[in-house]
Amino acid sequence: MEPFYESGSLRFSCTRCGKCCETAGEYYVFLSAHEAELIRRFLDLSPAWFRRRYLSRLEDGALVLAAGRDERCVFLDREGRCRIYAARPVQCRTYPFWPEVVNTRRNWRREARRCEGIDDGPIVSRRAIRRAIRLCRDQAE
Repeated sequence: MEPFYESGSLRFSCTRCGKCCETAGEYYVFLSAHEAELIRRFLDLSPAWFRRRYLSRLEDGALVLAAGRDERCVFLDREGRCRIYAARPVQCRTYPFWPEVVNTRRNWRREARRCEGIDDGPIVSRRAIRRAIRLCRDQAE
């Protein structure tokens, strides 16, 4: 069966509301070691301080950003803006075009309840969506 994004036109425009950066205790931002190092350099922090303050490991060993206050990403400022936008990880750069979100209309609709930019703005090309999915899958490997 063809994925949902292949059979329709998806619209998206980021409103920078920061809702996709709210963890609600059930979401994690997964990082590769390379991404963590890019963020550390962007912030100009020592490896030890960055690791203690911003990184965590899940039980399965996956590297993730540490939980921030109020179930928000630790890198969101008070206005809901990303402090590491230029160095943000693949997971953040590809949102909402994650395989599990764009594979069915139902999942896309469910995510739209959380993200006000879904179904708004310009049509995103299938090529761009495929590229995002490929980045997500490459990151997971």
